[in-house]
Amino acid sequence: MKNIFEKIIEIQKGGKEAVLCTIVNTKGSTPRKVGAKMIVFENGKIFGTIGGGDLEKNVIKNAIELIGTKEPKLFRHDLLHQHDMCCGGTVEIYIEPIMKKNKLYIFGAGHTGQSLAKLATEFDFETVVIDDRKEYIDDCKLEAVNKMNLSFGQALKLLPFDEQTYICIMTYSHPIDRDILAFCVKKSFAYLGMIGSQRKVEMTKKMFTEGLNISSEELEKIDMPMGIDIGAEGPEEIALSIFAKLIAVKNKVTLWKKELQS
Repeated sequence: MKNIFEKIIEIQKGGKEAVLCTIVNTKGSTPRKVGAKMIVFENGKIFGTIGGGDLEKNVIKNAIELIGTKEPKLFRHDLLHQHDMCCGGTVEIYIEPIMKKNKLYIFGAGHTGQSLAKLATEFDFETVVIDDRKEYIDDCKLEAVNKMNLSFGQALKLLPFDEQTYICIMTYSHPIDRDILAFCVKKSFAYLGMIGSQRKVEMTKKMFTEGLNISSEELEKIDMPMGIDIGAEGPEEIALSIFAKLIAVKNKVTLWKKELQS
């Protein structure tokens, strides 16, 4: 049976919404002591316990309400007066969202893709590099990075997308880049970007609006050319400019728009 920390890791990687409830302070007689933990899922199911009874019933109610806000909060419970529990002590319970791990999908295992993946290993991103060229995937020696040697179409059908997903498109082919972009723009994501020159970007916008009926609102969500303007030269610097943009998006910081990328 999983312990509570293994369950938290499972939730971080999965699609379920949940919060962690931890007893952080007690006074007098209480059913559980400081450190007791319970996970509450959005459907009301629990893993672990903070004491049972009316206390636990109300903590579950508080937890479900906080799942929607994604904001942590401290609750104080007087067991006798609030919950008619004869033990009579007080309990403080800290409820916090279990944040899903940010996923970074890098389409293209070339020099820039590998440099970007290497940067991501130093941060809290679950990184996947996708390429249909086996020799390029084999050349990616980063142990902390997941690698998919599949056609891009196959990979897109297998990958999960949500508000924690960061997508960077930099394959060896402009048409493939556009196909991936057209698929991803219809999905949920935190960030979606494509590498390329200003000419490539303008052509992509024209093709999307005229041929694929992709709206201007959808186009505005795409960062292309992706990254921030630091005058980057070479794969490592370009990867750095892209990763800086990912961090800015993650931290909800507004940056200036990059105008040109080679």
